[in-house]
Amino acid sequence: MGGFIFRLMGVVLIAAALGACTSITVQDYAANTPQLVPETFFDGRLTAHGVLKNRGGKVTRSFNVEINAYWQDGVGTLEEDFIFDDGEEDRRVWTLTPDGPGRYIGTAGDVVGGGVVTVAGNSMFLDYVLRIPYKGDTLDIRVDDRMYLVNPDVLMNESRMIKFGFDVGEILLVIERRPQES
Repeated sequence: MGGFIFRLMGVVLIAAALGACTSITVQDYAANTPQLVPETFFDGRLTAHGVLKNRGGKVTRSFNVEINAYWQDGVGTLEEDFIFDDGEEDRRVWTLTPDGPGRYIGTAGDVVGGGVVTVAGNSMFLDYVLRIPYKGDTLDIRVDDRMYLVNPDVLMNESRMIKFGFDVGEILLVIERRPQES
């Protein structure tokens, strides 16, 4: 029995060490181009198109979003109007407040506290807790958003949804800057 416990502890320690070696930060993308400047990309009219996947990887919903983004006195606002494939409509309004070089605090009505936004190179990471309706109550889910600017007008976004340290879903979406009215 003692040998089993030592082998099990060894496997756990190796898994923890491997997990620590694979931690990716936004700084890993600092040299990548094109450079993502939130005040430039998130300014004007944008659209987003995405899917929500369950923890098994199956697409459970798709959605489209109209986004009106603007900056006033250095603070960004993203007004997001969602339409889901089942006809449900939702709205989220993000506020991005600068918090030092390459850092913002992101807040929204269904976000618990403030999310931490970090930007480097072509990437922007946003880590926050989202409060969602669930079976007549609410559930708090940690969201790990990772966005990558692939050209000046297109941003790819992947989001992991995590509860109790386990992945419970994923969101994939593309955000596009729309032609600005003159």
